Amino acid sequence: MSETTRKKIKLDAINRKILTITHTRSNISNQELADLVGLSNSACFQRVRALKEAGYFLSFHTDLDLDRMVEHVLAYVEFTLDNNALESRRKFEAVIEEIPEFMDCLRFSGDADYVCFTCCSSTHSLNELVDRVSGDPSLGIRRVVTRIVLERVKWYLGYPLDRLKWLEE
Repeated sequence: MSETTRKKIKLDAINRKILTITHTRSNISNQELADLVGLSNSACFQRVRALKEAGYFLSFHTDLDLDRMVEHVLAYVEFTLDNNALESRRKFEAVIEEIPEFMDCLRFSGDADYVCFTCCSSTHSLNELVDRVSGDPSLGIRRVVTRIVLERVKWYLGYPLDRLKWLEE
């Protein structure tokens, strides 16, 4: 469903509470969620479905304990482009979008144009990946800085929705 055809729903106190809870507990049962927000099972289910149909849920995923499962290297890779024009940015972004090891990519102000979060099987594969992207002359990459994650001190556990100002109040 496109942005223009999505059903608009009001983010009242109950919908905001549903979003805040499910944002960090996507596997919560409908019964438990209904109890927490003070609704019947049916009413809660209908609200969650309406929020999904309106596009408030972008995806559902599970955070895995990679340390117990696979050998891997996490890193942040900063890219600075020679040319920051729209066409150059779109070309770079299209390449990054197609590489699954780049799990997140943010465009920044300041020294680096982009910071990408990566997960590779080894430092060797990380180096090959970065060399492949930075070695593509059509992307016009001027500078690359790779920062390997040594320790996961705090991980993204959801947005602090209870501390942000809702657009609809």
